[in-house]
Amino acid sequence: MLEAIRRAISFLRQRQILHRLGVAVSVTVIGIACYVLYHMLRGIDVDEVIEAIKQTEPHQIALAALFVAAGYFTLTFYDLFAVRAIGRADIPYRVNALAAFTSYSIGHNVGASVFTGGAVRYRIYSAWGLNAIDVAKICFLAGLTFWLGNAAVLGLGIAYHPEAATAIDQLPPWLNRLVAFAIILGLLAYVVWVWMRPRGVGRGPWTVTLPGGPLTLLQIAIGIVDLGFCALAMYVLVPDEPNLGFVVVAVIFVAATLLGFASHSPGGLGVFDAAMLVGLWQMDREDLLAGMLLFRVLYYLAPFVISVILLTFREVILGARNKRLRQAASLLEAEPKREAAFVRERRDTGA
Repeated sequence: MLEAIRRAISFLRQRQILHRLGVAVSVTVIGIACYVLYHMLRGIDVDEVIEAIKQTEPHQIALAALFVAAGYFTLTFYDLFAVRAIGRADIPYRVNALAAFTSYSIGHNVGASVFTGGAVRYRIYSAWGLNAIDVAKICFLAGLTFWLGNAAVLGLGIAYHPEAATAIDQLPPWLNRLVAFAIILGLLAYVVWVWMRPRGVGRGPWTVTLPGGPLTLLQIAIGIVDLGFCALAMYVLVPDEPNLGFVVVAVIFVAATLLGFASHSPGGLGVFDAAMLVGLWQMDREDLLAGMLLFRVLYYLAPFVISVILLTFREVILGARNKRLRQAASLLEAEPKREAAFVRERRDTGA
């Protein structure tokens, strides 16, 4: 069965069918989102949205910012886990934290996070002797942690409250609950599969050894905590009335986030917003838009600015350090020449 799946994937890659399918999915998702946004935003009073932002309590914004910070802190463990999994326990946590925070915050905003985040990671980890293959493995394992967490949150959330997913996909609640159980069973099957014996994916130097059962459970826990904090930040900022409950908001938030990733648009712009507006249709649109704009400032814009500043300072410091090293090397190279010139001068003067 697994060999047949591998052959099918290999065939699709050779014919570039997977690439074309991915582009088609992205274009389709973005097109649907634009259509939905056009109809949802008609009649929106911009002044009311601005007023709703102004009326947001400072403690709500502070609490949401705290949850966002906690979410990004949890993201640092994605890289810590991945780097340890490829056998590089010598790289300190501060480097993992910098790589995770900057790669995710820049990738979220620029889009195509697999490539942009990978480029940022490579710039940081290459200073510690990691090559492109090592960084690709880190990206794969970090992405695996993210998707395992998403599967767990979506499966458990939809199984508990299938009506939340119905608001987005328009499927009957019983069918959504059935899908949720399938996701949970698939997740359990994966955990059992990697628990039975060591598993790997890829070939040759690109082979990645998958974490075993206990470490996979840790991966799932990290992903759940990360998404939980992000969903809490959004829950704090959405309107209080009607109070739909945290689980409903969390399920819709995670589903909207995944649709945003599928579109590859920067920050899921348009796609994430359309899904949130459709999923939380019971809420006042102006108030909901105000909360979503504040969330974007806290989760996307602020971390992006901080990341650019951190990377700029890092490059300046590395540049100054390399300059000092080059100067020291040139002095060491010039020292024997000065000694030889001194000897020749003494010999010529008869000293």
